[in-house]
Amino acid sequence: MQFNNRVAVITGGASGIGAACARAFAAKGARIVCLDINGDGAADVAAKFGGTGFGCDVSDNQDVNEAVARIRKDIGEIDLFFSNAGVSTGGDPLETELEVWESQWQINVMAHVHAIRAVLPNMLERGEGYLVHTASMAGYLTTHRNLTYATTKHAVVGLAEWMSITYHHRGIRTSLLAPLGVRTPMLGDASAAWASSAAGPIKEPEDVAQQVIEAVEAERFLILTDELAQTWMERKTGDIERWLNGMRRMQVKIDDAEMKSADS
Repeated sequence: MQFNNRVAVITGGASGIGAACARAFAAKGARIVCLDINGDGAADVAAKFGGTGFGCDVSDNQDVNEAVARIRKDIGEIDLFFSNAGVSTGGDPLETELEVWESQWQINVMAHVHAIRAVLPNMLERGEGYLVHTASMAGYLTTHRNLTYATTKHAVVGLAEWMSITYHHRGIRTSLLAPLGVRTPMLGDASAAWASSAAGPIKEPEDVAQQVIEAVEAERFLILTDELAQTWMERKTGDIERWLNGMRRMQVKIDDAEMKSADS
């Protein structure tokens, strides 16, 4: 798909990957709508290139439906919907409250479902449309320290794969962004020991945005932000026991580092 004069909606558009993709898509000629729980931030990003930005709680089905209706009325039919908003809260199953599980499920998973339900019928009527979903390598490989994030991102991977299989022949294209570490507010302190080891090489949001553009133009499903991710995926599928043992050793190192930090 080419971006020129296409209406592209990006959630989580006030910062990070969302804001970088909004700028990059606009530079390719797309008409951008940034959605974010931070409506002022979304509007500020979009204003820099003549786009539209406003507040939307992507975990709320009614809010998403109203946003889509507003976009279709004021701007035009949606050609690409990029479900990018996400949160990374939580920890282990014993200490994480059920309310955190519910909140993260709604934002990280159901927001994608709400978007699909809002835009897919019209895309099917027109016989074309593009859905981009942000997961994480945590959705393929898991992640240390945060079970809720790993679980919800696994769900996004499954959703995106299912959509690609089921609707591709009807003109609906799907891409899945599965980043390693990216320098965004979600990553936090990129110099921390766990980030430099478990998150892999840290990329800039602008670099990721160019990778998303290349994948969408080529209509390629999987978007990896570093070649190392492919290597790690192949190690997991090639020998699951060896991979699990390696991840266990990394967990021990992370625990030791946190204990030393707590004692200092």
